[in-house]
Amino acid sequence: MKQYRFLNLITAVFVTVLVVSNIASSAKIVDWGFSLFGLPLAFDAGTILFPISYIFGDILTEVYGYKQSRRVIWAGFLCLALSAVIFWLIRLMPGEATWQGYAGDDAYNAILGGMSTGGIVLASLAGYWTGEFTNSFILAKMKVLTQGRWLWARTIGSTIFGQLVDTVMFVVVASAFGVFPWSLFLTLTVTNYIFKCGVEALMTPVTYAVVAALKRAENEDYFDRSTNFNPFVV
Repeated sequence: MKQYRFLNLITAVFVTVLVVSNIASSAKIVDWGFSLFGLPLAFDAGTILFPISYIFGDILTEVYGYKQSRRVIWAGFLCLALSAVIFWLIRLMPGEATWQGYAGDDAYNAILGGMSTGGIVLASLAGYWTGEFTNSFILAKMKVLTQGRWLWARTIGSTIFGQLVDTVMFVVVASAFGVFPWSLFLTLTVTNYIFKCGVEALMTPVTYAVVAALKRAENEDYFDRSTNFNPFVV
């Protein structure tokens, strides 16, 4: 297997952004303070960071190909699952008396405890897994169809579908398990989707610069012409 200089670094940053955004999603819902066509705009705090993981996903697939991206997606999936187990174990441990006085189990359960509950974990894993593979698959296919031209169309086009699958899956599963009330379903879905796609579009010049630099540094510009796109082949 070809050795790459920056693939491990990109993988580490990708997984870090993914896990941190997942923690932020459980910790706080942010209100923008205005409405769009009568729909209040609010999003979970992880939305601020999460679009960056899709930008890294685009970079991985564009430069290194779907096969390498698939390995990184699975690494992120396993790290998300591991973080959920760790927060669950912490939740079971007895709290120290002084800490109970100024914070306590109720505060932990209200904020970080959500990271260890079945609903938020399943929602995060389901949204991430389906969305990232949708994003990577579409970008890889579009690269072959466009013969490597119009990178902006591939990054934005794959994000439109990937983020739609991710956002709807996450909010549906989370709402079904009582993490979010169904009354917030439309608000969270629309706001998250608009924000994530907007960040992707605004970051297009940065994506162009990073992709170009990596292709030169790694001497790689992979085309998935004969790739097995089965997501379960690791």
